[in-house]
Amino acid sequence: MTVRHEAETGSEGHDLEVWIDQDLCTGDGICAQYAPEVFELDIDGLAYVKSGDDELLQAPGATTPVPLPLLTDVVDSAKECPGDCIHVRRVSDSVEVYGPDAA
Repeated sequence: MTVRHEAETGSEGHDLEVWIDQDLCTGDGICAQYAPEVFELDIDGLAYVKSGDDELLQAPGATTPVPLPLLTDVVDSAKECPGDCIHVRRVSDSVEVYGPDAA
């Protein structure tokens, strides 16, 4: 089972994905504390999203699906992030629903 392939339906019936802007990441690790299944700090001190196979996705703008059971933890990570660098968006139209650019 992988996060990427077993993503549950997010808010309003849409699949959600999350990504981190490493240029804004402060390396506090709050995201990894809230949702260690989705986020991890790398040796460079910055946070990255992970695949369901625990692979660190280090490409700029890399996304991973948000499983429904972890949605609250991922949203709390975005809300508490001091760097405002966590973005959660709908897959269908790329509209940010949680994070610094959410409407």
